[in-house]
Amino acid sequence: MTVHLTFHGAAECVTGSCMLLDTGRSRLLVDCGMFQGPKTLKALNYEPFPFDASRIDAVLLTHAHIDHSGLLPKLVRAGFRGRVLATRGTRDLCEVMLADAAGIQESEVRNLNRRNEQRGLKRVEPIYTTSDVEPTLRLFETVKFNKPHDVVEGVQAVWWPAGHLLGAASIEVRIGHDEAPLTLLFSGDIGSGRQPFLPVPSGPVGVDHIILESTYGDRERIDLELSARRRALAEELRAARAAGGPLLMPTFAIGRAQELILDLLAVMEAEPDLATEIFLDSPLAIEATEVFLRRGWNADSGDNPFEPLRNAARLHHLLRPQESDRLERLTGWHIILAGSGMCDAGRIRRHLKRLLWRKDVTVLITGFQAAGTLGRLLVEGRTAIRIQGEDVHVGARIRSLDNYSGHGDATDLVDWLKARGGVGGNVLLDHGEPDALSTLAARLAGLGYRTVTAEFDQTYAMTREKAEPISKGRARLLPGQATRPDWHNDRAAFLASLNTILQQLPDDAERQKLIRSLEAAISTASRPGNA
Repeated sequence: MTVHLTFHGAAECVTGSCMLLDTGRSRLLVDCGMFQGPKTLKALNYEPFPFDASRIDAVLLTHAHIDHSGLLPKLVRAGFRGRVLATRGTRDLCEVMLADAAGIQESEVRNLNRRNEQRGLKRVEPIYTTSDVEPTLRLFETVKFNKPHDVVEGVQAVWWPAGHLLGAASIEVRIGHDEAPLTLLFSGDIGSGRQPFLPVPSGPVGVDHIILESTYGDRERIDLELSARRRALAEELRAARAAGGPLLMPTFAIGRAQELILDLLAVMEAEPDLATEIFLDSPLAIEATEVFLRRGWNADSGDNPFEPLRNAARLHHLLRPQESDRLERLTGWHIILAGSGMCDAGRIRRHLKRLLWRKDVTVLITGFQAAGTLGRLLVEGRTAIRIQGEDVHVGARIRSLDNYSGHGDATDLVDWLKARGGVGGNVLLDHGEPDALSTLAARLAGLGYRTVTAEFDQTYAMTREKAEPISKGRARLLPGQATRPDWHNDRAAFLASLNTILQQLPDDAERQKLIRSLEAAISTASRPGNA
């Protein structure tokens, strides 16, 4: 038996998870996620799918994070009418997340078109709108963990707990009618197994091929235990309070925000001198919290660990924009959590614009930052950035904690893989940046696994013995383009640097001299034959 598997996202990069599985009789997608990172990569969200959406029979969804589910309404808009199979937790989180993503699309495109009109540029259309969300949700069909589900004729799938997020799963796909079907295991995002909020990751034994995420394939994170994590957070709180200003925490609204607040409340209870008001400035995180309170029962621990979030006295929910605006009046020590986690959308950018220049402010990053995102630029130490077309000096303390990611580290990934027993064919690595992919590939090769590093838009013929690359579609990205800052990032950095240099020059004559030299270079570059 030969089936074809094509990686249309999260290959050679971390975001945009989307795999097309063609059995010859049916066409299935595993995930349909949104790209995040450099503008060149995010531009793919606006392009047509590299396949016919109307010919997709079903979508198997690993979990609700936007880089795995965020293009489902676009898929429906493009003609998809099949089923979206997901766990109940994933479906409920998608209900609030997709509506929020559509609202952000409409708002940001509206603002962008206003700026484009001022600049004489073309208008753009949102990827999808709120009217596309309800038709998408009607296609969802919920599944239970650890039980086979018939997907289409000749294909069964089993969702196994992945321990990454409420409802998150690895998906085993069984293709064929005989007693020994071809079996593929899509890991989804694998958790560490050391978080009390989530189940221990599990899965089947003895599959033919495993598609394995590699986000932290080159890193070990030792402080994942809850007590160590809270000690590290307490140290950051003490330093932020000593700095004198607010603590700003960009946060992923689904999962990360809820865990952070639980830890903040626990630290403040243990150390009352650190206690202060916590403002959750994210409508999506507020709505998602209700899902966690409703669906967050953990069978491993025997309780719902999110119950402390119910009616917490120090926690303030800010739903309306005017409530967010009123935070500008606050002074001194307080904490603001706002989305998005990579600082590329949502209310966090407004807070960064008004606070980032201040030396008494602390910005604490608590999750993976994709290449080219504003969060990544801050972590890398940029001293001047551009937010929504405005230059902003970075005077705040930029801090990061690597122990809050929902992804397991390299050892967690290897241990999960070993627990799956022998792999008859290949381990295909996806969902990682180049260093993570190459480091994990070398480690697995040393353990005897036959690894393949998935390439963007590459199709593989999957037999029991091996995954063989056979064809590649139109090159939508240049090699390495998905994981390095693009010309948009370079332009923003150049303009911010230029403004700083112009201010530092001794007089207007020197400033004009620099501007004239740049104009001459631009004129030379724009001549025919120099493009």
